[in-house]
Amino acid sequence: MAAMKPRTGDGPLEVTKEGRGYVMRVPLEGGGRLVVELNGVEAKELGEHLLAHFP
Repeated sequence: MAAMKPRTGDGPLEVTKEGRGYVMRVPLEGGGRLVVELNGVEAKELGEHLLAHFP
């Protein structure tokens, strides 16, 4: 069994494709990360909303 290491909030936003979906890891200010799993449609909609608000 592998040892689990604690993750800090330091580091870039990460998005990886895992299976049929995408996993987004967002660093938080107090440390740690917010982990969100999205399917392809949700990822596309999120991208469109972000582009509309931050052109």
